[in-house]
Amino acid sequence: MDKWEYKTIEFKTKGFVGGLLDISAFNEALNNCGRDGWELVSCFDTNQSYGASRKVIAVFKRQKPV
Repeated sequence: MDKWEYKTIEFKTKGFVGGLLDISAFNEALNNCGRDGWELVSCFDTNQSYGASRKVIAVFKRQKPV
């Protein structure tokens, strides 16, 4: 049976009411995880107010070494 390990990364948004994501930093973090064998399985935002995003959460998995 396959065994998995998981990793979660949190990105804070910027801007007066939130919602602005530093795409360069976001892409760099995703690519770094990919190079280390992590696969992105989910990405979602958390709401602040009036639909503005407060944080973006990325969840990764990779097969656990035997």
